[in-house]
Amino acid sequence: MSVVTDWVAWHDAYADPASALSRRLRVVQDQIRRALPVQPPRRVDVVSLCAGCGHDLIGVLSEYPHADRVRARLVELDPSNVAVGRARCRAAGLDVEIVRADAADLSQYRGAVPADLVLLCGVLGNISDRDVRFTIASLPQLCRTGGTVIWTRSRRTPDLTPKVRRWFAEASFDEIEFVAPSDAMFSVGACRFVGRDAPLGSARLFTFTR
Repeated sequence: MSVVTDWVAWHDAYADPASALSRRLRVVQDQIRRALPVQPPRRVDVVSLCAGCGHDLIGVLSEYPHADRVRARLVELDPSNVAVGRARCRAAGLDVEIVRADAADLSQYRGAVPADLVLLCGVLGNISDRDVRFTIASLPQLCRTGGTVIWTRSRRTPDLTPKVRRWFAEASFDEIEFVAPSDAMFSVGACRFVGRDAPLGSARLFTFTR
């Protein structure tokens, strides 16, 4: 019998600043801050796949002085997480689009890509290895040349992150940083896309396995 993850309760660990999830969030937010330009010369486009409550991006944009120049689309399927994310945006005075939809459906990003920043957090550890590789290979459809992808993945045995990093390189991404704390199992990667962005297709990227 398969166990279905409660993705609302999963976010409860954010309330504990010492939890691995909170630590990972801080690393992801640091990478987002580095990816956002100090003085944006134009609009900054951001998309987030399986965005949850939007803790990562909303937390950073709430203090980013040029948040009004950011156009962000967060795609999340769970209605409770969508409601929480929208409430957090209203409270922070942010104009962020949060779409309740299947993040694996490429059509949900039409009009929002190619993006300068793509968030792939909480995804790669919940799908098959085959889907991980296919999703990474499909990122040129979402990311603008010179843009950044931030991703996360557990390093529990069998650790897939060496292959993940290689697959990013094969998809024309240069690694900016790979954070893998010795006292925790999470990892956070940031890559810059140095290839040519591709037209948005219609293939399904992945299926959650839990």
